[in-house]
Amino acid sequence: MKAVILAGGKGTRGKPYTEYFPKAMTPINGKPMIDYIIKYLKSFSFVSEVIVISDFNGLGGQIKNYYQKQKGITFVQDSQSGTGGDLLHIANKLKDESEFVLWFVDNLCAINLKKMRDVFKEKNSSACIATRTKRKEETGFARVEDGIIKEFKEKPMMKLQLSECLGIYMLGKDIIKRIKAKQKQKEINLSYDVLQQLSKEGKISAFDIGEIEWIDAESPMVLERNEKTVKKIIKQMEL
Repeated sequence: MKAVILAGGKGTRGKPYTEYFPKAMTPINGKPMIDYIIKYLKSFSFVSEVIVISDFNGLGGQIKNYYQKQKGITFVQDSQSGTGGDLLHIANKLKDESEFVLWFVDNLCAINLKKMRDVFKEKNSSACIATRTKRKEETGFARVEDGIIKEFKEKPMMKLQLSECLGIYMLGKDIIKRIKAKQKQKEINLSYDVLQQLSKEGKISAFDIGEIEWIDAESPMVLERNEKTVKKIIKQMEL
C-alpha cells in the first residue's frame, strides 16, 4: 500500500510563520512535523512507499532538501488543481493499489492504520475517514440554571453531537475513477465533489479513533499551546 501526504496547502492559518517555511516543516523537538508522519507511516509493514505532494518550486522545496534522496519517499509537484486534482495527477502511481492512505500534513495522530484498513474492507467501502466523537475543549464551561452559574468545568472532554472528520483517509482505487469524471473542472475538491456523493450512496465508512489523541497542527502556536498533547501523540506513535 502507498501513502500520500498532501503538503501543498498555502498555510494561511499558520501565518506569519508559513511565509518562511511550509507547514510541513513546523519544528517539533528539533524535527519537522512531516518527519513524524512519514516515520509513523513507515512503521506499518504494509506501507511500501510514501508520496509527498507539495509546491517544491516554492517553500515546499525545503521538504525535498531535508530528505534528499531517501529511499521509500517520492516527491510530486502540487498540481494546483485541488485535493482531488492532486490525486488525479498521481493516478499512474496508484494504478496498482487496491487502496491507499491519504494524510493531510497538518494532522498529528497515532491512528491504527491496520484497524482502519480492516474497517475499510469489512464495510466494503470506497473510502474510510478517521473520525472522533469526543473532544477536549480549550475553554472553560459552566452549568447554568435560571441565569445562575451552578458549576464550572474547566476544559472538559465533550461528547460531540456529530462525528468530527479528521484529515486521514483510506481510499479505494474507484475514487480515482470518480475524480476522472470531474476532470473538466479547474479544481476538484475531494470532499465536496467526490465524497459528498459517495456518502449519499452509503459507500463511506468511519473509523473512530476512540481515546487516541489528535491535533490539527495549523501553526507553531497551536503546537506550543498544546505541548502536552503533542508529546502524548509522539509517545503513542512510539517515535
